[in-house]
Amino acid sequence: MLYRLKYLGFLFFVFLQKGITQELAYQGNPDTSFFIARDLAFEGHHNIARDTLQLILSKYPEYTDVRNLLAKTYSWDGNHNEARKHFNKITSVERQNKEVWIAAIKNEIYAENYTIALGLTNKALTFIDTDYDLQSLHAEILNEIYNKQNATSQKGVEKDSKEAETKSYKNRIGVINSLDVFDIVYDPMIYSSVEYIRDTEIGKIIPRVNYSNRFNINGLQYEMDFYPKISKTFYAYSNYGYSDSQIFPNHRAGAELYANLPKALEVSAGMRYLDFVTSQAIIYTGSVGLYNGDYYFSLRPYITPRTDGPMGISGSLLARKYFQDRENYFGINLILGYSPEIKQLISDSDIILAQTLLFVESQQLLFEYQFTGKSITNSYRASLGITRQELVFDPGKFFLALSAGFRYHTKF
Repeated sequence: MLYRLKYLGFLFFVFLQKGITQELAYQGNPDTSFFIARDLAFEGHHNIARDTLQLILSKYPEYTDVRNLLAKTYSWDGNHNEARKHFNKITSVERQNKEVWIAAIKNEIYAENYTIALGLTNKALTFIDTDYDLQSLHAEILNEIYNKQNATSQKGVEKDSKEAETKSYKNRIGVINSLDVFDIVYDPMIYSSVEYIRDTEIGKIIPRVNYSNRFNINGLQYEMDFYPKISKTFYAYSNYGYSDSQIFPNHRAGAELYANLPKALEVSAGMRYLDFVTSQAIIYTGSVGLYNGDYYFSLRPYITPRTDGPMGISGSLLARKYFQDRENYFGINLILGYSPEIKQLISDSDIILAQTLLFVESQQLLFEYQFTGKSITNSYRASLGITRQELVFDPGKFFLALSAGFRYHTKF
């Protein structure tokens, strides 16, 4: 009885404020009003709950929980278009709000707009990587689309996609190959890698073996990457590599901290350490990344201090256009300044000068295209680039190099 009296008193207050003082701004406690409106909504009093929620939004338009609940009440009542407007206002700003993405996707499922729901799910997965709930929704939507398809030619493709997406893949194996061809001085150089990616509860672990053939010398490098999950906001990157070959650094290490910020912004700061036979180098780096719809942009500087000359400075700008999901995209990467990449060249006295390349002027333009095959467990990436770089032994003179690469990944 007291519970009902509380509601009657609150309803009287709402009608009084709306009917008599409608011109006045909302003066109540937004959190208290929200909790009462939420109880009303769950009790089935959607219209009354909406009145309260709209009053709160009149003064607190950025109150996400209020707008999310308002959108849900519209969705529950079948007003999917109005619900979509409010969901879009939130997801356009809060790109990593999983609860709102799921509610927005379910709104389209209730409306039987499965293609829109599929597009929202793909977009959500570009912001919230490898989330089980979103992947399950993706599989559910694909299943609905598959069931509505009558054309026999489409059934096999949809079935493969449905079966693949219902699984939660924790393992991935990748094979990477690339070739550099030079216009002067140097013979072609070959780079190959084999890597295993394991998704764990604490983050991704990636052991990798790198092979290279340069100057008629074969070399191996052993690496381990680890991406620990710290919180919803922070994750990190760490790396260690070892080689006893003269065409690789003896030791390399790296560490970087990433932060996911509001408005689909990601920033990071870290460093790399390279230990050669005759010297060591420390490279300071970081990044600023921004998601804007189906596009991703990232700016990364590299700063390499040195005691015997000018500081090495370079920067890379990456832009990607995503298609149906995060596994399918086209990208352009531009690197300017002093290159931090370790692709050792050789001097005129046949001495490999790995570390000197940290301070050689270089410009590189790289195009990449990644796509999935008939089975979405397999992904392929092709790359093509051109490099203009200063000769180690003849400062001021440049060579051109054409780079081509291919990567294959399979999930299981």
